[in-house]
Amino acid sequence: MEVSTQLILIGAGFLVASIVASAVSARLGAPLLLVFLGIGMLAGEDGPGGIAFNDIESSHLVGTLALAIILFDGGLRTRASSFRVGLWPAVSLATIGVVVTTAITGVAAAWILGLHWLHGLLLGAIVGSTDAAAVFSLLHQRGMELKQRVGATLEIESGSNDPMAVFLTVALLEILARGQTEIGWELAADFVWQMGIGAAAGILGGYVLGWLINRLDLATGLYPLLAMAGGLAIFGLVGIVGASGFLAIYIAGVVLGNRQLHAAQNILRVNDGLAWLSQIVMFLVLGLLVTPSSLIHEAVPALLIAVVLILIARPLAVWLSLVPFRFPWREQIFIAWVGLRGAVPIILALFPLLAGLPEAPTFFNVAFFVVLISLLVQGWTLAPLARALGLQVPAHSGPVQRVNIEAPERYDFEFVGFELSPEAVQPGQPLAEMALPRAAHPVALIRGQQVLHGSDIRTLDPGDYLYFLASSDSVEALSQAFAPEKQPAFLEEHRFFGEFVLNGDARLSDIAAAYGITLDADNAGATLAEYLGRRFKARPVVGDRLRAGAVELVVRELQEDRVTKVGLVLQPGP
Repeated sequence: MEVSTQLILIGAGFLVASIVASAVSARLGAPLLLVFLGIGMLAGEDGPGGIAFNDIESSHLVGTLALAIILFDGGLRTRASSFRVGLWPAVSLATIGVVVTTAITGVAAAWILGLHWLHGLLLGAIVGSTDAAAVFSLLHQRGMELKQRVGATLEIESGSNDPMAVFLTVALLEILARGQTEIGWELAADFVWQMGIGAAAGILGGYVLGWLINRLDLATGLYPLLAMAGGLAIFGLVGIVGASGFLAIYIAGVVLGNRQLHAAQNILRVNDGLAWLSQIVMFLVLGLLVTPSSLIHEAVPALLIAVVLILIARPLAVWLSLVPFRFPWREQIFIAWVGLRGAVPIILALFPLLAGLPEAPTFFNVAFFVVLISLLVQGWTLAPLARALGLQVPAHSGPVQRVNIEAPERYDFEFVGFELSPEAVQPGQPLAEMALPRAAHPVALIRGQQVLHGSDIRTLDPGDYLYFLASSDSVEALSQAFAPEKQPAFLEEHRFFGEFVLNGDARLSDIAAAYGITLDADNAGATLAEYLGRRFKARPVVGDRLRAGAVELVVRELQEDRVTKVGLVLQPGP
């Protein structure tokens, strides 16, 4: 009993320390996952904790389970609208990009470490994919709102390229285990099987799981557990048949997250907590597993491999993968830099250890060192680079309270509440002046000890709590109106979007006549929406900017692929 109590105390202490440290790291701007990893290393045999931990199989099990949960949660939060601009670029990065990164890094690793080229490729595959946990965590931890084309591409890529890295790692290990010295065509057939079955099972499993959630009458707290258990069941079943369980659980999460579900917000909240727990436990265990003193012997070659990966392999892979999609160069630079490595390379580095490969300890140490360099250098500079490249857009927070209305056969209405800030309303601002979506109805306002209901709400003040009955698809518009965040000066609305707002159906010729814009014959009769759609290849996003003579046009609002509102900046910067 005493040992059990001590283990519970140690585990709880690690969790408390990690959670408290997360608040400190946010203030310092440190990558949160690096903090979790550091706590694990401090508790390990070379740190003050002195815990000797060398259980490879348990670490592999914990890492695999945690990664599956993180991918499922990431899928739940991936909006279908992001696929409009991010799906095919992300697929290209997750396949072509991973192969190119693996090849370049593998050749460099073979030369630097003096390995056979197949062993070099294996190390390249281990460190070749970006990490879903690292990307999801850093993009959301920083509170940044990136242009949708960039943010969607990065999130979808990070959720879908792990299966590719796992596939390459396992395939190369099997080739080495068989004593082969070359790669055969059977690798392509295996790829089609793994990814095809994984994708199909994810889509089918997501729909079946959604149907089950909506058909069963359960206690509220059981719906999130059913969702997670169902996702893990899909992961396990697909893995048993030799296909990609990681791809399947991510796609199942995407399918489930874009359906109208019973207890949807409760499912999201609980899974968010489970994903955070998974990240903490995974990085703590991996930190415990490493012996920092052993990294010293591999430091120089690992640093050289990290330089090749970050400065050569990833940028070239991004450029080749995005050539068909004509991404602006600023966006390509940012996507190349956010090739963050996290837990996945360390987990993949356990595969050679489990297989008993003689070079496995070197692979593990190099992968761990590359992850540290990536989190330190790329993770710490992510926010400044996004600002320098002009890829941030004004952010807004969500409701302070959001509850599904559980009406029979209807899951698309919610009760949402906002705390009104000075950025949202002026003192005494009439509610009638606020642009409300049609499917959103104010039902209550709390001002100190006073409660106003429905039609009695006339004016709004900062500090008020305003509650709506709203359709789920109108919550985003409500958040933009009632939950804007305090922005840096360069993201303030009038500076970012300009002094005037124009409708997308305004004639470009009228704007040109007023502001001295020179038009070519093809655009003389176009509307602003048509003009911007052509210039941005029918995939404009909020924040896209176009210099036109002495003014700058900024995409402000969209409906599907069509621009509906355009900002006009009269004195654009250089």
